[in-house]
Amino acid sequence: MVTEESKQLRDYELVVIINPEVADEGVDGIVDNINRFITQKGGTVDELDRWGKRKLAYPIKHFLEGNYVLVRCKMNPASGKGLEASLRISEEVLRHLLVRLDS
Repeated sequence: MVTEESKQLRDYELVVIINPEVADEGVDGIVDNINRFITQKGGTVDELDRWGKRKLAYPIKHFLEGNYVLVRCKMNPASGKGLEASLRISEEVLRHLLVRLDS
């Protein structure tokens, strides 16, 4: 049975670049917060891929490297705006990009 709420879930891909000075435990905490946010809003995390430290194409906030994390998930479109807002105010997150995938 398909519920009204599950029909509204869309596929998203999120790439987050985290400050390279954040310890691995801190990166784990940020990833857990993202995962928790998505699941609390009724979404699901389908794939989580940590790319590790990579060189940035250009300096961001005076950093030349960043910890990359890729998250593929399903969530309500309204939840995407809330997720982006929380990532935007996080000091550890240098940059993020949330893209809706074609179904």
